[in-house]
Amino acid sequence: MNHGIPFLSLGPSVAELRPEIDAAVARVLDSGWYLLGKELEAFEGEWAGYCGASHGIGLANGLDALRLALTALDVGPGDEVLVPAHTYIATWLAIDQVGATVVPVECDPVTCNLDPERLQAALTPRTKAILPVHLYGLPAPLGPIIAFARRHGLVVIEDAAQAHGAEYQGRRLGAHSDAVCWSFYPTKNLGALGDAGAVTTDRADLADRLRVLRNYGQRQRYICEEIGINSRMEEIHAAILRVKLRHLDAWNARRQAIADLYDQDLQGLGLGLPARPADARSAHHLYVVRSPRREALRTALAGLGIQAICHYPVPPHLQQAYRGRFHPGSFPIAETLADEVLSLPIGPHLGTEDATRIITAIRGILGG
Repeated sequence: MNHGIPFLSLGPSVAELRPEIDAAVARVLDSGWYLLGKELEAFEGEWAGYCGASHGIGLANGLDALRLALTALDVGPGDEVLVPAHTYIATWLAIDQVGATVVPVECDPVTCNLDPERLQAALTPRTKAILPVHLYGLPAPLGPIIAFARRHGLVVIEDAAQAHGAEYQGRRLGAHSDAVCWSFYPTKNLGALGDAGAVTTDRADLADRLRVLRNYGQRQRYICEEIGINSRMEEIHAAILRVKLRHLDAWNARRQAIADLYDQDLQGLGLGLPARPADARSAHHLYVVRSPRREALRTALAGLGIQAICHYPVPPHLQQAYRGRFHPGSFPIAETLADEVLSLPIGPHLGTEDATRIITAIRGILGG
């Protein structure tokens, strides 16, 4: 009898690197220093270098990265932020948490990323920032987004929580705009063993302010310069991320191989397959197909022991948290995506045999 195929299993990623992770953890324990120490400083430099950025600032999680980047760029009450209508809710929450106003912009239905052609219609005198998301690991069209922002005096903050190692126009994400925000949640391509996040940037002034904001607004202990928060990446997470960073490109290549297999063998079934723009290279954090028969497909796969997940079943504007601010039908593309997207298993430890089983199952269900 075939074994079940989970959407993602984290155990194998630890098992493959267990000796290196054990050594890193032991190094932290032996140091007796657990916050804002040498491991974090080293990881910040290594991650910034990998991303082609001048500065890396380690934080407690990805949501803090977004809200602190907004704060450090003086986005707050009275300001509007243009943000994709189709994204994970955290992107919107960060804007609300700094007191700014979310202004949703529809996505390109093919790439699922923010459509730069729709920015002009959303622009008002209160617009202060654009917050594109590199959804599912595919870079958003940063060229036209940043050009639009510069013409109108706006800052650009990227949500790259799903795009570790992705490339836009031949450069890794990490320094194209004012600030790039990262999550190292355990399921990410580069994941800690708990919550962690970071911002990368080429702006020295922004990096300096972020370091102050993450530590109670203090540059010097007990001397508070401004209203900050406690958002410090722990040394143990930094040490583990340093280990896993050395394997990120190889693990992304494994994801690429699975995505290529899906691309090749899921043709002709009536599924919408992920876009592959010529100027972008996806990190393949998720492999998301579209089908008007999404629920029937997901249920049938579950019956065969294959777990597929929807990212995301309720668009942000229809979440209870935003009740009264938006109404059904406001963003039809986002609503259609929420009804049709389905994420298939993909990850650095999904074997070719299991990927082939998934393909065979889908072809059988859809009659291919």
